[in-house]
Order: sequence, then C-alpha cells, then structure tokens
Amino acid sequence: MAPFATMILAVPAMVLEGSGVMNWFYTHQSIYSSLIIFFSGVLAFCLNFSIFYVIHSTTAVTFNVAGNLKVAVAVLVSWLIFRNPISVLNAVGCAITLSGCTFYGFVRHKLSQQPAVPGTPRTPRTPRSRMEMLPLVNDKQEV
Repeated sequence: MAPFATMILAVPAMVLEGSGVMNWFYTHQSIYSSLIIFFSGVLAFCLNFSIFYVIHSTTAVTFNVAGNLKVAVAVLVSWLIFRNPISVLNAVGCAITLSGCTFYGFVRHKLSQQPAVPGTPRTPRTPRSRMEMLPLVNDKQEV
C-alpha cells in the first residue's frame, strides 16, 4: 500500500505544499536524504505485505490478538529493562492481556486437535495444498 499511497499523494503534495517539496530536494543535495525516504517507504511496503501474509495465513482475530500481546509485552519489557514506572491499573491490564492471549492460544490449539465438522472450516486453517501456502494467490483453479 505504501507505493500506491505515494503515487496517490504525490500530486496533492505538489499542489498543496507548493514549491516546498522541490525546495527540499534543492537544499538537500545529498542522495542519502532521498534514499532514507525511499528506504522508509520500502520498509512500510514490507510491513504491509507481512501483515497481509499473516492475515492470509491465520485469521484477522489472531492478528489482533498478536498485536495486543505485542503491546503488553512492550510495556512489560520497558518496565523490566528501563524501569519505566507502571501503575497498578497498567499491570492489571497487562496481566489480563497476557492471560487472554494465552487462553486464546490454548482454545485455538484445542480446536485444531478436534476432527473437522463437515461444512465448517478448521480452526486454525491449515494449508491443504502447496498453492495455499503461497501468499496472496488465488487458490481457485481456472477451467
């Protein structure tokens, strides 16, 4: 999405910012400034692609649970390493988040061990063919 956003926003940026964008290029003669901006766009594209791949491989709910887990772990690590103060309410919130993520993982594991009920998808959905393992590929065969 980052390259598309760049292309879509390039024209409004030139119109709304006026000559500010071009002045920036003229005042920053070094190619490194432009490379840093380009590289940040490449990283944004890779981040978006990895998000799409994770959601394609698992589910959107699993992705959101992982995001909540990441925030709770970041708070706990900042408390452990940098000794950032956290309130009792933050600690309780982290504990609830960690226990909820653990319970979600446990339930997903138990559901994956059960035999599939006809007509419903397995949870978590496991790839059934090599084509399903490829990200963002249409798995329907054309006739």
